[in-house]
Amino acid sequence: MTDYAKAREVAEEAREQWIRPSFGKQLFLGDFRLDLVYPAPPEPEAAVAKGEEFLRVLTEFLRERVDPMAIERNAMIPDEVVKGLAEIGAFGMTIGEEYGGLGLSHYHYCKALALTASYSPALCALLSAHQSIGVPKPIQLFGTEEQKRRFLPRCARGEISAFLLTEPDVGSDPARLSTTAVRDGDSYVIDGVKLWTTNGVVADLLVVMARTGEKISAFVVEADSPGITVENRNSFMGLRGIENGVTRFHQVRVPAENLIGREGQGLKIALTTLNTGRLSLPATCAGAVKWALKIAREWGDQRVQWGKRIGGHEAIAKKIAFIAATAYAIDAIVDLTCRLADDERNDIRIEAALAKLYATEMAWLAMDELVQMRGGRGYETAESLHARGERGVPAEQFLRDLRINRIFEGSTEIMHLLIAREAVDTHLSVAGALIDPKADLKTKGRAAAKAGGFYAKWLPSLLAGSGQLPSAYAAFGPVARHLRFVERTSRKLARNTFYGMSRWQGRLEHRQAFLARLVDIGAELYAMTAVCVRAKEDAAKAGPGAYAIADVFCRQARLRVKDLFRRLWVNTDAEDTGLARRVLEGDYLFVEEGILDPSIEGPWVAPARPGPSERPDVHRHIG
Repeated sequence: MTDYAKAREVAEEAREQWIRPSFGKQLFLGDFRLDLVYPAPPEPEAAVAKGEEFLRVLTEFLRERVDPMAIERNAMIPDEVVKGLAEIGAFGMTIGEEYGGLGLSHYHYCKALALTASYSPALCALLSAHQSIGVPKPIQLFGTEEQKRRFLPRCARGEISAFLLTEPDVGSDPARLSTTAVRDGDSYVIDGVKLWTTNGVVADLLVVMARTGEKISAFVVEADSPGITVENRNSFMGLRGIENGVTRFHQVRVPAENLIGREGQGLKIALTTLNTGRLSLPATCAGAVKWALKIAREWGDQRVQWGKRIGGHEAIAKKIAFIAATAYAIDAIVDLTCRLADDERNDIRIEAALAKLYATEMAWLAMDELVQMRGGRGYETAESLHARGERGVPAEQFLRDLRINRIFEGSTEIMHLLIAREAVDTHLSVAGALIDPKADLKTKGRAAAKAGGFYAKWLPSLLAGSGQLPSAYAAFGPVARHLRFVERTSRKLARNTFYGMSRWQGRLEHRQAFLARLVDIGAELYAMTAVCVRAKEDAAKAGPGAYAIADVFCRQARLRVKDLFRRLWVNTDAEDTGLARRVLEGDYLFVEEGILDPSIEGPWVAPARPGPSERPDVHRHIG
C-alpha cells in the first residue's frame, strides 16, 4: 500500500457525516460556494457577552500580573502566573460550564489566544497546548460521560494537560510508533519514550498514544504514575518559557477505563482533535502580526531618515502595506474559520488546515519584514535596547517564537500533503482504479464509467469562461471583482488538478511540489474569500477603510496566485530532485570544503531504548 493510500485509509476512518458540504473542498473542485461562508454563522448574544467579559478579565490579568520580559529572560513561566490563570478560568475556556469551564466559543477562545500571543507567545503555547490538543478536547469529543466528569473539572481548575504522540524516531509517520500498551487484567501496561511533550514537564494529566496490537489507541494517564520519568526539559530557538520535555514510560499501569474511545481509534482521535485544535496556531499568528503592525506603524512614523519619516519611503511603505494587509487577512481567516467551527454542521477539516498553513507561513514573512524594517534594532534583544535607554521592542523574539508554528501540529510540508489528499481525494477516488497500472481491465472499465459520470457533471463548468455577470457579488462593493476572481480561479485550479492527473496518473501522489502549489493557490483563494467577507462586515461598522485594506490584500494575493500557476508547469522540480539525489550520494562533497562543523558529536536520532530511566526526573508540579 502506498503512503497516499495509507493516509487516505486513516482519513476515511476519521471521516464523519456532516450536514453541510465543505467550502474548502468545493473550492478545490472548482465549485465556489460563497453561500457556505457568507453570511458567516453569528454567535448568540449570550455567548458574545460571556466571551467579551472574559477578554476584559484576561486583558487586565496580563497587563497587571504578567511580565513577558521576565518569562523570556528566565525561560520559565512563574508558578504564580499559572495559578492566576487558573483562578480566572483560562484553563477551562473550551470546557463546558457543566464541567466547571467557561464554555467559550471557538471564536472567543481564539480571540483570547491572539490576545495572549501578542503579549507572551510562550504563555499562549501553555494555554493552547492544554486545551487544543491536551486532555480536554479528545475527552470532549470521544470520552464517556464518566470520563468527562472525572477529568474535565480538573482541567478547568488548572491541572495542566499535555499530548504525547511524537517519539525520537517517529515524527509525521505514526505508523512507526513503538510505544506499546499491553492489556493486563483491568489495566494497560505502557512502555516507551515520547519526545517534544509540550507542557509535559509540568503536566498533571497526559494524553498518550500507544500501540495496542497492530493499531494505535489513546489513553489518559496520570503524570505522577509510577514508572513515568521526565528525563529532560528541552530548550529551543524560541518559546523559551514552554515546558517541553522527554518522557519515559516503564511498566506504567493505566486503568482500562482511561482508554479514550475504543482500541485502535487513536489516530482517528488525534486527527479529529486537530481539526479544530489547529485553529490555535493561526490565532497565535493573528495576535503576533497585529502587534507587528502596531510597531511598524509607530516606528515608520517616528523614525526619520534623509529628512523624511521612513514610512514615507517606498521601500519601507511596501513593508508596512504587506504587514497591514497580512494582519487583516490572518485575522479574517481565523474569525471565519472559528465561526464555521462553532456551527457544528460544518466539516472544517480543509478550512482549519488551510488556516494553519497560510497563517503560519505569512506571519513568519510579516515578522521578518518588521525585523528588516527595524534594522539593527530589529536584531537586538528587547532587554539590550532597554538597557541602553531605548524602547525594548522584542521583534527578534517574536520572529524566533513564530518560527515553530511552521512545524507545530503538522509541518508546512505535511499540511500540503494533508490538504492535497483531502482536496484531490474526490478526483482520485473517482479515477483511482482508472489510473492504477495494476488494475485489471474489468476494474478499469467500471472506473471509467464512474469517472465519466462524475466529469460529465463537473467538466462543463470547469471549462467555462468567466461564468459571471459583471454585476456578480455587487453587494460586496469594491471587492466584488476579487470574489469574481476567486470563482473564476477556483475552476482554473480544478482544471489544473485534472490536467495533473491526466499527465502523471497514479504518480501524481509523488509530485509533492506540484501538489503543494495547488494547495497554496487554494489557500490564497480561501484567504481572499475570508477577507472580502470580513471587509463587508467591517465596512458596515467602520466605513470604507475596510474595503481599501481588503482590496490591497487581494491585489497582493492575486500576484502570488499568478506566480503559483506559472510555476505549476514551469519549474525546476525534476532538476532539483536529481541534484538532491546526487548530493545525498556524495557527488558534491567538494562544495563543503573549507568549513568546520561546530555540532556536538552524537547520533542523529537518540535511540529510544526500553527499560527504566537512568536519569533524574525533572517533572515539576505546580501546586
